[in-house]
Amino acid sequence: MTSPNPPRPNLSALGWLLAVPALLGALITLVLPTVQTLWLSFQSGGVMRESAYVGTANYADLLGDGAFWRALGFTLSLTLLPLLVAVVVAPLLALALDRAGAWPRRAGRVVLSLAVVTFSPVAVAGAWTRGLSPESSGLAALAQGLREPDTAPWALRLIVAAGTFGIVCALAVLAYLPALRGGSAVPATLAVAALVLLATVATGVQTFSIGMVLTRGGPQHATETLAGLQYDYAFRMARFGPGAAVAALSGVILGVLGVVATLVAVLSRLRITLTPRLKQAQGAPALKGGPVPHDPFGTPGAPGPHGGPVPHGEAAPYGGAQAPQGVPASHGSPAAPGGVYGAGIGSPAALGGTYGAAVGRRTATPGWVAAGAVALLIFAAAWVLLSWPWIDGVLATPSAPASTLRTQVNTWVPALAGALVSVGVAYLAALGIGGLRPLGRGSEWLLLAFAPWLFVGPGPLGVANWQNARNLGLIDSFPALVPPLLVSVPALLVLTLLCKGLSERSGGDFFGGVLLPSLPMAGILAGAVTLVNAHDLSWPLLVAQQADLYTTPVSQVTRLGSFAGGTPDIGAATPLLVVAVALAALVAAQLLYLDRLAVTTNGSPVRTDAA
Repeated sequence: MTSPNPPRPNLSALGWLLAVPALLGALITLVLPTVQTLWLSFQSGGVMRESAYVGTANYADLLGDGAFWRALGFTLSLTLLPLLVAVVVAPLLALALDRAGAWPRRAGRVVLSLAVVTFSPVAVAGAWTRGLSPESSGLAALAQGLREPDTAPWALRLIVAAGTFGIVCALAVLAYLPALRGGSAVPATLAVAALVLLATVATGVQTFSIGMVLTRGGPQHATETLAGLQYDYAFRMARFGPGAAVAALSGVILGVLGVVATLVAVLSRLRITLTPRLKQAQGAPALKGGPVPHDPFGTPGAPGPHGGPVPHGEAAPYGGAQAPQGVPASHGSPAAPGGVYGAGIGSPAALGGTYGAAVGRRTATPGWVAAGAVALLIFAAAWVLLSWPWIDGVLATPSAPASTLRTQVNTWVPALAGALVSVGVAYLAALGIGGLRPLGRGSEWLLLAFAPWLFVGPGPLGVANWQNARNLGLIDSFPALVPPLLVSVPALLVLTLLCKGLSERSGGDFFGGVLLPSLPMAGILAGAVTLVNAHDLSWPLLVAQQADLYTTPVSQVTRLGSFAGGTPDIGAATPLLVVAVALAALVAAQLLYLDRLAVTTNGSPVRTDAA
């Protein structure tokens, strides 16, 4: 393992300074709304009547009422099938693509990117409403079960599993692939699997859009979720106290999941780095003491650290060259902690512009190539089959459009603005915590300050944030459409782990070794947060009551609620221009940047494949 260089005093101070905006943003938009939510949960009243302190009465009523426990149980049950996809199907697909070699893996990334950019929960749910028609057939007819209390829970569980199969599998595979590139893939994959599991459960706890569109908690509250119960209390019945109590209990669950996830990342010493560019390294000049072979990774007969051959399949230190004269292999080798030749002078890791030591090059066998191709075809077929109600809905001609130019502006401009701010603030903090490391080796423990809100979306803080927006006079205004979040904690975690990995291999070059290589990831995460913000229903539904302020999801829900015999506009949330731009950007990011990422634990090296 290569030990991180302790930051110089002035850089340590800069690290603290860069973290200040995130700390202030978290205080203003996470901590204070959380405190407000807790305070409101001890109040009675709401919009229509004055509030009064009632102590724990709201919690006593909730926990003594079967409605809360029924909503909690049903909400958790919605995560079971997506969990199977995330922790069973996705790792198998990732393994097949990883072993199949560069081109099958990159083809898989393109297909997975399409599943990511076309997903919209409101559009998916709107497509399934077409199955409620008596004339419906095929998979969409599963929605018929939503009509009866006895069958509605299982029908909604299956619809959620089918509608989210593509996005859940795609995101999970894209998380597993970098872990499989580590020199010790099993620990990294297990750590990533734990994070994927926790994230899937946390997302399920906040399920709102699909249930809101399809059942609104019915029939007879059989499909009530925690988010739906909170919305009913706070905004349908105008009882902020019980609504805030549901939000607080949901927040406790999410907070525990966030802290556990952060501890997994910190205790496993998780880091993200970039793999070498092998083509740039070939033909590199040899070091004194021995020539660099044409294939520096595991070439039989390549000189070892003492002049002997390296066993077949193992990587020669120093990129296949002998140790430099006067440098003992035990102290100057890439494997030795603190070795001055951490990436190997003359090795692909040193000459390829990246900061991780490579352990070997894997050549795909024909069997694995075939297995990867078959696995990708099976995924694509399953995704198309399970998404067919949505595909059919997009291809259908709507009875009335749910999107205008103004609606698209309302959707994407605030979404992009919120993403640039929240990810930008997170990136500054990640550069400070992960890149400059103000606490040295223990700097990532600072992430625990943000951990309780790692998985918290707009829902659990919605009651407090709506009250703040009303007090500021922002309801039914364009600025209110910007998500009320100044720091993206998931982006902070990812970027900190990346800056940490880059810093440990940078040789003290903060600008060229940490800032520049991490900048593309900040842009990628800003794009991802923009998509999430644009497809969110819960916050715009609360602050936009006027039709000229509707976002696309709100417009779709409004038209679906008044839908009578026509065809809903399913494709409004994913207009062709947006899909084309997002897909082109994501595919380019996948092939040029994300495909080079490696997730490692405990300082293990990374693997470099043939290009």
